[in-house]
Amino acid sequence: MRHEDSSRTVLAARRQFFEHGRPEGPRMSALVSAPILRSWQRCAARGLDNSVLPRLEPLTAHEFREASERQDRLRRLCRPELEGLYADAMQTGCVVILTDADGLILDALGHADFAARAAQVALRPGVGWGETSTGTNAVGTALVEGRPIAVHGGEHYYDPHAILSCSAAPIVDPYGRTIGALDLSGPAAVDHRHALGLVRLAVEQIEHRFFDEDFAGRRVLRFQSERAMLGTAREGIMVFEDDRLVAANRHGLSLLGMDWSALGLRRADELFTRLPGGTGEQPLTDATGRALFCRVDGEPASRPVARAPAQIGADEAPLLLRESDRQAVQRALRMVEANVPVLVRGETGTGKEMVAHEIHRRSTRADGPFVAVNCAAIPETLIEAELFGYEDGAFTGARRHGRKGLLRQADGGVLFLDEIGDMPLFLQTRLLRVLQEREVSPLGGGRPVKVDFALICATHRDLAALVEAGTFRSDLYFRIAHYTIQLPAVRELPDRTATVRELWRRIAGDRRLSLAPGCEQRLAAYGWPGNFRQLVGTLRVLAAMAQPHEPVGEDMLPPDIATGGTLAPLAARIERAADGEGEPEDRRLGDITREAMRQALDACGGNVSKAARRLGVNRSTLYRRLLNEG
Repeated sequence: MRHEDSSRTVLAARRQFFEHGRPEGPRMSALVSAPILRSWQRCAARGLDNSVLPRLEPLTAHEFREASERQDRLRRLCRPELEGLYADAMQTGCVVILTDADGLILDALGHADFAARAAQVALRPGVGWGETSTGTNAVGTALVEGRPIAVHGGEHYYDPHAILSCSAAPIVDPYGRTIGALDLSGPAAVDHRHALGLVRLAVEQIEHRFFDEDFAGRRVLRFQSERAMLGTAREGIMVFEDDRLVAANRHGLSLLGMDWSALGLRRADELFTRLPGGTGEQPLTDATGRALFCRVDGEPASRPVARAPAQIGADEAPLLLRESDRQAVQRALRMVEANVPVLVRGETGTGKEMVAHEIHRRSTRADGPFVAVNCAAIPETLIEAELFGYEDGAFTGARRHGRKGLLRQADGGVLFLDEIGDMPLFLQTRLLRVLQEREVSPLGGGRPVKVDFALICATHRDLAALVEAGTFRSDLYFRIAHYTIQLPAVRELPDRTATVRELWRRIAGDRRLSLAPGCEQRLAAYGWPGNFRQLVGTLRVLAAMAQPHEPVGEDMLPPDIATGGTLAPLAARIERAADGEGEPEDRRLGDITREAMRQALDACGGNVSKAARRLGVNRSTLYRRLLNEG
């Protein structure tokens, strides 16, 4: 149904419901979806007045700080997805929101203009958006219904909330408890058809990450009917203690036709003909005789707190590289085996972490931990404690018995420092000392602890230029940059069509899903400023919406990709030049982009935001260029 047609249908449903005695029956069911109608009925039963703006009192600063601290683990586990969706939110004029299990907004990141409008209806941190107080809305209704849901415009219970289009999914922990919700909200005037798919995929990644910790002494079984799905967020996971099922994810329960009621009741021998012994990848047969692929984590206590690979499995990384890049990875492997640090360079989204995972997987340290640290994502006030650990009572708010720290967690394995160029100078000094002395001194005066890890660093920035500018230590640069890999951007690949086809094959699997030729051409023509991360994310959304034997057409593509393929390759050059970076020809931005800017603005009726999206650059970049041209 078209955007405007849907709005008219919802308006008719509101008239029927709010002006004619809240009728039910086939007529209402034809106008509005069952979950929305159920929510309206619950809100009406509570006596909520839909015509006024609800009075929503935010928590005090002290109350909000305490609530945030209680949800520290949830916020930490969700941070990579919040940052990933933040890029989409900025491009589409949205905000990405994380709430607790009651709908209290903990974090909100995204487009400043829309965030200001959303604040007018109290869509901001510290405010509760549970259905009992805020009526029908994506967060509150998803938490009540226990399922992903989109609430667009007039589907909200309260009239003033019609400015919003929201898509949310509940977050469920390994014990079946709903602990929060993830939401992507934007202006109702814009068609956000892909938002719910993006949110669902992000929640899958979050729920998958729960199994990277807290299962010491228990057996973690990861399984799927397709080998390629092992190691991804689509794998089934079950945790056994004394052969009794104690935790699982939704995919694992679904694969065996069960629900959360199975926890604590079902035994391994009831679910599988034989639970594999040992560790590593092995064949598995369920109780029905179906053949599966599985991997057993026999010593969960040795697994570090680490981020899951971004978007696609680490074992898929080599197939995304050119032959020269595969050779570079092979040489990097030899460097790691010789205890020589490796630096991976490339734009955001080119797969730097996947390459690091691949090096770890192939190395003699594969049985040791892989600990990934995003130096740009951890707040500067916390990064020292996160990296080096601390003793009990080292500072106010420190955990009892202290904390080990990520450097010590990497002992015996690989430490991956992502965005090393964003590490504060004072920490660069401490890190250099660790690399020289191979020991870590925790905060609070603890005794130095010997560590043994291989080091892989990554950055999208020019570290040599940062050294010249005095913001990166030269001695640390020469310590970590003995061997450097430069990963190509997607737009630099010689055959993007082949790349699109290969990634689609992996994502679609054997589900009989295909891309129409026109859609494939558009995907190959687009410049992908977000590189593999953006491309893989888009393909996953298309696969989630696709139907077997019905090729995905151009009409299912996001608007900027469907219409901006010929201009998008300029995006990265525009961004680099606007920041004063890049090659000399990039810095001559007026010569490169003046005509493209003019075409985009003309095509978008002078709307700078739309033109920026079409070019694949930030709106602020285009504004700066327009001001400079003027």
